[in-house]
Amino acid sequence: MLLKNGQLLIDGELVTRDISIEDSKVKQIAQQIVPKEHEEVIDLRGKFVTAGFIDVHVHWREPGFSYKETIKQASRAAARGGFTTAMPMPNLNPVPDTYENLKLQLDIIDKDSVIRAIPYGSITKGELGKEYADFETLAEHVFAFSDDGRGVQDANMMYQSMQIAAALNKPIVAHCEENSLILGGCMHCGKRSKELNLPGIPSVCESVQIARDILLAEAAQCHYHVCHVSTKESVRLVRDAKKHGIKVTCEVCPHHLISDENDIPADNGLWKMNPPLRAHEDRQALIEGVLDGTIDIIATDHAPHAVEEKEISMKQAAFGIVGSETAFSQLYTKFVKTGIFSLQLLTDLMSAKVADTFGLPYGRLEPGSIADIVVIDLDSKMVINPEEFLSKGRNTPYANEEVYGIPVLTLVEGKIVYDALCV
Repeated sequence: MLLKNGQLLIDGELVTRDISIEDSKVKQIAQQIVPKEHEEVIDLRGKFVTAGFIDVHVHWREPGFSYKETIKQASRAAARGGFTTAMPMPNLNPVPDTYENLKLQLDIIDKDSVIRAIPYGSITKGELGKEYADFETLAEHVFAFSDDGRGVQDANMMYQSMQIAAALNKPIVAHCEENSLILGGCMHCGKRSKELNLPGIPSVCESVQIARDILLAEAAQCHYHVCHVSTKESVRLVRDAKKHGIKVTCEVCPHHLISDENDIPADNGLWKMNPPLRAHEDRQALIEGVLDGTIDIIATDHAPHAVEEKEISMKQAAFGIVGSETAFSQLYTKFVKTGIFSLQLLTDLMSAKVADTFGLPYGRLEPGSIADIVVIDLDSKMVINPEEFLSKGRNTPYANEEVYGIPVLTLVEGKIVYDALCV
């Protein structure tokens, strides 16, 4: 396959290049490549080309919750968003706490996923925080270990898990939430929760567990990765840990960069997410954390739910929003077009930096690299319409927003998995 007339970022500048693909890898990148006889040629007509995105935090819901989402639909949604690798979280039924349980998920991925998917194993059995999962038999088949959706409450259990994971050369990826501080909340404990008369979740609910875990990770010599940081205190803790040489990394979600509590217009379950949208100063701290390198990567936390679970009061609604199909476009529109982030920084946060953080062989577009590629029309715009999503989930509060930077072609190992180039 030959991709012609694409715009690549080279030394921070967009330049026109051709890309030849052979045997699932990038063979050559040059100003002009003459196609071989009978070779498939795709004219990109000046559209932007970059390495396929990697999302280390998605909820694909199978097995156990296919009424919310299926792996088939989730993977196609991810491909539409430019993602070529995704890591599904373990809050499933059954929880992948043994190889037998994990294999149910692996078999569906093998059958139905159009992109590369590397699942998590759980830290504890059933994600209940009482007994350890079967780390040793899971390790060679999983990306990392996490009890995402729940914070591990017992400090010794987290410490021992970190020691085991470190010995297996696997990260511990933590949803940080101190249960005694949730206080029945459904949104951030701040001025907006008071205005809406809704119970709030204080920022310290997240940051206090991050503080504990950073010290445990230092003692265990474990790679500790923090899911979806949302508070200024969390950013401060991670920044300080890095200064002291502790192997801690973290991610931020698009919605926490784009929105804060002031954007919540009413008691609407579509705005309910965990962690919640925080205060304006928290959002500013997240942006600063991205710019100074404290925050390592962007991950979507794509969390589909059924309509009846979201279009209700925040008190009763399920936590979570979908994001696979709109993440790049929203971030490009809000941050690159406004000059806050460079295009290079945004694409790196979604590809190369993810690969560097976790030692993955993807996330690069260069000769010899795996041909995971996304082509993006930076000038086209669309109005976000959940009814057009490929995901089964429609639960986004961003319907009807106008965004730019639309992925139009996605390739995994040189094979087309999403194609809207000619639409």
